[in-house]
Amino acid sequence: MVIRFLGTGTSTGVPELGCTCSVCTSADFRDNRLRSSVQIHVDNVNIIIDCTPDFRQQMFFVPFEKIDGLLLTHEHYDHIGGLDDLRPFCRFGPVNIYAESNVTHALEYRMPYIFSDHKYMGIPELFFHDIQYLQSFFIQSVEIQPIRVMHYKLPILGYRIGGFAYLTDLKYLPEDEMVKLKDLDILVITALRKKDHISHQNLAEAIQLAERVGAKRTYFTHMSHHIGLHAEVEREIPENMYFAYDGLELKI
Repeated sequence: MVIRFLGTGTSTGVPELGCTCSVCTSADFRDNRLRSSVQIHVDNVNIIIDCTPDFRQQMFFVPFEKIDGLLLTHEHYDHIGGLDDLRPFCRFGPVNIYAESNVTHALEYRMPYIFSDHKYMGIPELFFHDIQYLQSFFIQSVEIQPIRVMHYKLPILGYRIGGFAYLTDLKYLPEDEMVKLKDLDILVITALRKKDHISHQNLAEAIQLAERVGAKRTYFTHMSHHIGLHAEVEREIPENMYFAYDGLELKI
């Protein structure tokens, strides 16, 4: 399995427009963060989690190939804003998208032309699959395990694929979902900033959850410019925990 971070930033991205802080003006490429998304290659299957407003830009840095499955965590714009840019990938056939029904309904409202019975030329061909309540499913030979996490009061999904789990935008993890995170090689979780936030884990909360899960390696993502400079803050976190950055590739 190869995991590539397409983006590791929060909803505004980093640098944030109009900001001149040390992070937003940093010359370290690791401090430049597009909106959060990952690509997973496993058993010759190409899977992407979330389709951000930066999707088109992100895809210039990876091979142009068929997307076998797109997993959506929830309906917030920074996680679905790039869906229209899937059009070039429809050369391989309709793109299969997996989401909970409430997410699909939200997309029907926001992007009705994609769901119209009378489609016009040039719109993306997307085939939506409803994820039944936390039931695992397959994309070809690859098993996907949905994981319930809470984004403040909004129930959203994380995903486990083999020894890899991706939990973005979480504030807390329901206790009965912990069993799905046993024996992980790599855990990826949100660490928005150092100060508390109403709907995202801060860095201390992310470290605490990572220690409970006990994955071999943990990578933090969905970070804002308030997290601090990558090179400095990474020295403050425990062993086997790391800040992800755009373009980082991991192997299991």
